[in-house]
Parts: sequence; C-alpha cells; structure tokens
Amino acid sequence: MAISSPVHPFPKAVVGFRAKPYARFRASSTSPTPDFFSSEWLESRKKRPFGPKLDFSAEEAIQCQLDALKYNDQPRQDYGIEVMYRFAGFDPFERSTYFGPFFDLGQFERFRRLFHHSTYRVLLCHKEHKILSSLWVKEDQFKQRVLVQGSRPEEEEIFQFTMIQRIGGCWDGYWLTESLLHDRDVFLGGVAY
Repeated sequence: MAISSPVHPFPKAVVGFRAKPYARFRASSTSPTPDFFSSEWLESRKKRPFGPKLDFSAEEAIQCQLDALKYNDQPRQDYGIEVMYRFAGFDPFERSTYFGPFFDLGQFERFRRLFHHSTYRVLLCHKEHKILSSLWVKEDQFKQRVLVQGSRPEEEEIFQFTMIQRIGGCWDGYWLTESLLHDRDVFLGGVAY
C-alpha cells in the first residue's frame, strides 16, 4: 500500500519567490470590439441645438441670438426661440424679469408664447437688424440696443439686450441673456401667457 500525501487546497509557496501585488493580467481576443454608437452618432452631435459657448464674447452671443431669430423656423419650427431659451440666464424655478414684468418662464412653452406676442413677434423671421448702441455697464454686464426691421410692412421695433457673464458654477465664464426688453413698456395691460 502506498502512502499518499495529503492534498492541500493551496500550493506551497516556493522559497525565494515573492508574489507581486500589482501583477497584471493581459488578455486578447480575435473577435471585434462592439461599437455602441450608431454610425450617425457623430453627425447627430454636430446637429446639437445651438447655445452658449465659452469662447463667445457678449457681442457674439447677441449676434448668434439675432441670427437664430432671423431664421427662426429653420431647421424646424421655433428653433430660434429654442436658441434664445438656451441663452436665457434666468432660474426656471423663480419668476423672471427677462421680458420686463415678472413672468414664470420655467417652461419653454410659456417662453415661446411670449415671443409670439405682438410685442416680440417682430423678432421672428425679421428681415434685418442694426446695432444702435452698446454699453459696458460693468466688467460682467453688457447692454446693446438693436433696431429690428420685421418681415411685415412698416414693422420696426427697438430692443435692448442685457447680457451677464456668469461667475462660478457650471456656467462660469458664459455670456447669458439677463433680459430682452422692448423699447417701450408694452405689458401695462397685462398679457395672458
């Protein structure tokens, strides 16, 4: 009868050999790595809705907004208003003075309806605009008055953009629109939005 040695679940350590705690495991495969993005992903990223960019100056931010409103319905209906909403520097959970009086503009639909009001509709699909004056109020606040010639006959209105540069938070350094005011006080009688 042969004497057998007991079977140990763990092999004995070899004398003089130290195990490396950071030993790496390399694996390779001949199968292709799956691609989780569709072939149209990159193009869809390029078509993202336009909005504030860190490298925009205050003047460029206003120009981009005016251009978006000039071609409001391209590539889809009210796209220019969407761009304006992205540039808007108000808290959606508080009433805002973006259009002058206090309005609850947290929902895009309410914001959109005010642009279709007779006061602001001159901006939508307008023919041309001309900068009347610009003023640096503070280092991080800029105002610009713009004359807008609408698409309807004899339709001209003056608007004032107030831009603020955010400091701190996720919008640090971005120029956002604090208010877009019509030259005359047009909401005296109130507006249903």
